[in-house]
Amino acid sequence: MSDLLKNFTVSDSFLGRYEKLVKDIVIPYQEKVLKDEIPDTEKSHAIENFNAAAKLLETGKCDDEFYGMVFQDSDVAKWLEAAAYSLLKYPDKELEKRCDEVIALIGRAQQKDGYLNTYFTVKSPDKRWTNLEEAHELYCAGHMMEAAVAYAESTGKTKLLDIMSRMADHIYKRFIEEGAEGYPGHPEVELALMRMYRCTKNEKYKELAEHFINVRGVDSDYFIKESEKYNWTIWGNDCHNKEYTQNHVPVRKQTKAVGHAVRAVYLYTGMADVAIETNDQELKDACKTLWDNITQCRMYVTGAIGSAYEGEAFTKDYHLPNDTAYAETCASIGLIFFARKMLDLEKDSRYSDTMERALYNCVLAGMQLDGEKFFYVNPLEVIPGISGEAVTHRHALPQRPKWFACACCPPNVARLLSSVGRYVWSEERDTVYSHLFVGGTLDLTHTLHGKIDVVTEYPYGDKVTYKFKPDDTVMNMTLAIRLPQWSKETIITLNGKNCNYETKGGYAYLTGEFTDKDELTVKFDMSVRRIFASSKVSSNSCKVAFSRGPLVYCAEGIDNSDDVLSLSVKKEAEVETCTSNKLNGIVEIKMDGYRTITGDSLYSLERPKTETCKLTLIPYYAWGNRGLNQMRVWLPEEE
Repeated sequence: MSDLLKNFTVSDSFLGRYEKLVKDIVIPYQEKVLKDEIPDTEKSHAIENFNAAAKLLETGKCDDEFYGMVFQDSDVAKWLEAAAYSLLKYPDKELEKRCDEVIALIGRAQQKDGYLNTYFTVKSPDKRWTNLEEAHELYCAGHMMEAAVAYAESTGKTKLLDIMSRMADHIYKRFIEEGAEGYPGHPEVELALMRMYRCTKNEKYKELAEHFINVRGVDSDYFIKESEKYNWTIWGNDCHNKEYTQNHVPVRKQTKAVGHAVRAVYLYTGMADVAIETNDQELKDACKTLWDNITQCRMYVTGAIGSAYEGEAFTKDYHLPNDTAYAETCASIGLIFFARKMLDLEKDSRYSDTMERALYNCVLAGMQLDGEKFFYVNPLEVIPGISGEAVTHRHALPQRPKWFACACCPPNVARLLSSVGRYVWSEERDTVYSHLFVGGTLDLTHTLHGKIDVVTEYPYGDKVTYKFKPDDTVMNMTLAIRLPQWSKETIITLNGKNCNYETKGGYAYLTGEFTDKDELTVKFDMSVRRIFASSKVSSNSCKVAFSRGPLVYCAEGIDNSDDVLSLSVKKEAEVETCTSNKLNGIVEIKMDGYRTITGDSLYSLERPKTETCKLTLIPYYAWGNRGLNQMRVWLPEEE
């Protein structure tokens, strides 16, 4: 089974622009941030932490101190991973040289026994492996393992892979051979070990990933015992809050997505990956149950997850507040990872539909259109003066900052957008699955003896065309095309004529011997759709949201007389769409609505007056790019 990342070259005007933006702007910008070369922005010191660790190991002394979060190393890892994917598509000798220099530095910061972590090398050398709950040792190791695999697969260079193999061997020795108790406080290493296993074929790494999955929650008091034994803390986490770290029960018995949202979806991704390799039906069933709970009860319409600032966490079913939503960018990225692995478990469009929803809405909103500012939190309603300022809303910033002290999200966005081909396609024997609709060329020369060119103006255009380019005369294959849930009617034609296909799991399976004269065209219903939330979601009672294609829309103040809070939608109003050059080119939605007019009093006994007005909506991913504005996704609806 292959995700075809190496085989797909993106060329469309939408995600292709993002891929090039990551190459040209985001990767160089983030490199400068990691090296503390950007003025007036949060200090990172991540590269200097490795320098400090290397000097200490080489000389026995160092004047520098560790700076930043305990997981600061992971920012470097995610940047390296993003750079690796970029180098795969856009070879750049200078970037590769700088990456090699960083990798050499990482190697110098590794201890003789394979241990790698600058926090514990520089700041707390006597406390290794004594705070699995908070200290992120396994989390940082996991991200660096992912970077190592990506860099080896992209460049053929294995220095970082060798470094992280030594770290993985160190972890294996401690937790398997020596039988140390415990499991990661922040899951990540599980999915990373599975990537290491597939890259190196070392069975120990699969065994270790499976071990961490299997022991999690079996002794649900482990973090309590650890805290009592070693008696030190970083943030003062409540180790009795077992749901926060998803160790309240063994993973196969978990039925609801709870706790820290990023931890949760990274764990579920690892669970799904282990289930794929071991064919563990109980683990597969647990993944499906958790998936259903997220997508049916705990996910925002934008594909965001995690509704609470406290603990960056899931809360309860249907608790989805808009203005205080946490909706962390990393959490939606993790949801995409989980969705992609679920597609490997079973080909069902509910996974790819959600993957698309999260990518085109929450994740893209996490980065400014210029690639130099980022959201950590993605609220669905913003009120300047309250958002980012009121004590209950301080996390929900109304504008993207340049960087964060806790900078997990920016490099995560970069590594996702530079590896988008992994999510667009997959291949299984003679069947190629088209999960997302992205223009480009898919090279199947080594398996199905040809290429497929994809032409589309997605997500705004309503057509996707697949052009077959066999090496010889025909490509004998099955192309399985996702039928999006949002399209009321999807029409598929072969050379302009209706064609037969089998529908299964939300995919259209078209089998044939395709020649270079064959073109498959898929036409979607791109009409604007009204979305209504369950009555159990109190935040959205009597409100409506709008979507077109995969894009969720919002009202922003700059387009609506700077007052979104007074707007309501006319119940049966006709909607119109128009193409605009603003915000790098979008399709706007316009409709008739009402504006409520009130006096200056806080409360009044008089019914407010209303006047008709024209509403303008823009795609949610593009909000916040034109200064300080009100913003709303869910709008009241009136007769």
